[in-house]
Amino acid sequence: MGHDVIVIGGSYAGMAAALQLLRARRKVLIIDAGQRRNRAAEASHGFLGQDGADPALIASKARSQLEAYPTLQWLDDLALEAARNEEDASFTVRSWNGARHQGARLILATGVSDTLPEINGLTERWGQHVFHCPYCHGYELDQGAIGVIATGPMSLHQAELLTEWGEVTLLVNGAMALDEAARAKLAARRVRIEEVPILGIEGGADVRLADGRRLRFAGLFTAPRNAPATPIAQQLGCELEATVSGTQIRRNEMHETSVPGVFACGDAAHIPHSVSIAVGDGALTGIMAHRSLVF
Repeated sequence: MGHDVIVIGGSYAGMAAALQLLRARRKVLIIDAGQRRNRAAEASHGFLGQDGADPALIASKARSQLEAYPTLQWLDDLALEAARNEEDASFTVRSWNGARHQGARLILATGVSDTLPEINGLTERWGQHVFHCPYCHGYELDQGAIGVIATGPMSLHQAELLTEWGEVTLLVNGAMALDEAARAKLAARRVRIEEVPILGIEGGADVRLADGRRLRFAGLFTAPRNAPATPIAQQLGCELEATVSGTQIRRNEMHETSVPGVFACGDAAHIPHSVSIAVGDGALTGIMAHRSLVF
């Protein structure tokens, strides 16, 4: 047996899970492709002790701390395939470089992919001027004007919530129909409604409308559709479940998926999404995976 646990994904949740196992002197392999979900963000907020820190530095420091444990192996590579070996219930993971790795347990910390609205200029501003989490980025907008770009029914809730951080305009952009009840809810929270389609995003967070108007905002929010960032969970036969924002890996109270020996953590298996929540969720998953090895 090569490793006690293979962790696919070496961002915040994956590293937090690995740390618990390393401190139990277990042999851990982390396979990480270096594609942190928040890699475009300049600062991470809402994480106790790290509020306002560069998320890249948080990740780098965490990795250096993990590498002090002698039972860690870190592979900078992309995990392509994973399969369960029925003979001994272990797992084999094949990475991009062609190597095959075997482990007794598997932790999926793959993160998620974000499907963003197809609006000119939006993708390149994601994580800098366009956000999804008000708890992570709302305070820094200094109670300025906030635009919410609708993607579906979840955007109604997002617009209502964001009134805690500034004056909100819901940019419908043809993504949803607003009935009288929805309009009344928005009016109660003093949310402006803009139904003219969006042509594109300009400057920092300014919105150019189809009628030529330019609306200026301190920041924009949207609710992207999420799905696990790799197909490995499906390859293994892990059940997925629907969420308000897409799909995630189904797991039980022990953080184990529908496939025995496969655990999942972080954004791919839990909502809401933030660095602090991912770290806590990963730590608990690491503990559960270790207990499964013992008991």
